Amino acid sequence: ALNFYINATISPPNQVKVNIKNNNKCLQNVKSLVTAVGVPSLATSPDESLQKGNWVKLICGASFEDVVDIRNLSLVYTLAGVDCIDCAADASVVSAVNQGVEAARAIVPIRRPWIMISVNDDEDLHFRKAEFDPEDCPLDCSRPCEKVCPADAILLEEKKSADMLGESKGGVITERCYGCGRCFPVCPYDKISFVTYVRDANATAELIRRNDVDAIEIHTSGRQTTIFEELWDGLGDSVRYLRLVAVSLPNIGETTISSMKKMYSIMEPRLHGFNLWQLDGRPMSGDIGRGATREAIAFAVQLAAAKDRPP
Repeated sequence: ALNFYINATISPPNQVKVNIKNNNKCLQNVKSLVTAVGVPSLATSPDESLQKGNWVKLICGASFEDVVDIRNLSLVYTLAGVDCIDCAADASVVSAVNQGVEAARAIVPIRRPWIMISVNDDEDLHFRKAEFDPEDCPLDCSRPCEKVCPADAILLEEKKSADMLGESKGGVITERCYGCGRCFPVCPYDKISFVTYVRDANATAELIRRNDVDAIEIHTSGRQTTIFEELWDGLGDSVRYLRLVAVSLPNIGETTISSMKKMYSIMEPRLHGFNLWQLDGRPMSGDIGRGATREAIAFAVQLAAAKDRPP
């Protein structure tokens, strides 16, 4: 599985793009590769992995909505044996994940990972998109935003006509942008802004009731348990379909444990599966700096040592 993962991801761009729906030849290439490399069938279920402490989740991104890439990622990482695939709370994205999972299971009789959707109770860095008007970009700009974007979500081209020196077109490809923020500080003309949003609780509840979602991750600041409770109440009885409810929160200092205990008391009466605390250190830490890993580990150590922590 590791060899397959390496071979499938380090190839030049677009060489091993597996469009499951439209490109049977590429899918056959994946089958041939897997047959040659060999992928073991996993017997351990995601809940067993969770209890043993070796549970692994693929994070596609709470705002990343490129269904082709998500389908491809889901295929590869299902074969690699992840226990969970975390994606945006969008019906088309969830369908893409499930298509990738089923394509992988058609290649190898491997167990199905849990499908998790990510939502938020308030403004959160994971739930934003960059935006700018490309018509405002000077033609002589070196386009650092385009170069620094890790998702290839910014595309600027110059088009010319007989009566015009040139004008820019393109901009942010919304479905690819996951709000990392790298483009914002590098724009030499301060043209880039962000649009933030909160996932609708009722729409999320309907998505869960489709019965192809196994888990949910709730992103919260941990500072306002009132809005957390509003989101939880908005999900209603849909939570009974879930095998796992994860809560993602940053370290807020002395009030962290009391906030966690309050949130757990809100969830507990309607919890039917596992509860997982996901300790961010700081939100969107993967795109902010090397020290973020140390912060996350320090946060985990701190809570592991606390005797009054919630379950």
